[in-house]
Amino acid sequence: MKLVNGQTSLPEGGKARRVYLLLKDEMSSGTYRPGSTLPGEQRLAEQFGVSRVTVRRALDALNTDGLIERRAGSGTIVRERNGTAAGMSVDFATLMPQLVDMGQRTTARLLSFSYGEAPQRVVDAMKLPESVRVQTAVRVRLIDGQPFSHLTTYVPEEIAANYTEADLATTPLFKLMERSGVQVADAQQSVSAALASPDVAEALGVSVGSPLLSLRRVVRDVEGRGVEYLSALYRSDLFRLEMSMARVGEDDSRHWQPVIVGQNGGEGGI
Repeated sequence: MKLVNGQTSLPEGGKARRVYLLLKDEMSSGTYRPGSTLPGEQRLAEQFGVSRVTVRRALDALNTDGLIERRAGSGTIVRERNGTAAGMSVDFATLMPQLVDMGQRTTARLLSFSYGEAPQRVVDAMKLPESVRVQTAVRVRLIDGQPFSHLTTYVPEEIAANYTEADLATTPLFKLMERSGVQVADAQQSVSAALASPDVAEALGVSVGSPLLSLRRVVRDVEGRGVEYLSALYRSDLFRLEMSMARVGEDDSRHWQPVIVGQNGGEGGI
């Protein structure tokens, strides 16, 4: 197994990949900090319910990726992740304004730009007439030069015709839409998990099948028309959602409730 163009490579075998991803997640979350020593192979095998051979494959992959250092007589040491992006963290309660700010503080690379028919899921979500053409653009957003999100947007041609491919490569989409006269009213979005497909994996510099955070959003204007469909995929090791919770209610009805602060979300383009 070798690193190709700075990408990570998952080990062979489903069990080894699971151990690899779980250990990588524990290192990203701070369970195992840089400089700390991982448990021995036998202990890890017992912890994950696999053989030592499986653990060894996962550790070899982590070592190849530069995440750990295997020292004879000293164990396996978690390495400092020098030269990598610090990552992004946003509060779920104020997600939209922070995504807008993210679009202004990071850079984007345009991968593709075209006009044509939208996928049926986009047509249904935006409630578009079947014959409407859309602009489809695929971008990768970077922090400190490292890709952390893969963005696919669909915009009706009558709106997208007001800006160029060069504009989209240099200016946040929500600004281009405003410049085109769009008055955004609201949006609906969902957050889930996804696995990296080959093209997304290559663009983000991760292994095929790596876990990603998936965000999908439909934006509507003041007349209720769908003006943008966004499908965003974020690297789980460089992006996370956080939420503040408050204990509310009385006696047996006490429960946790999200703390909603800030404004309602603004335009929300990235």
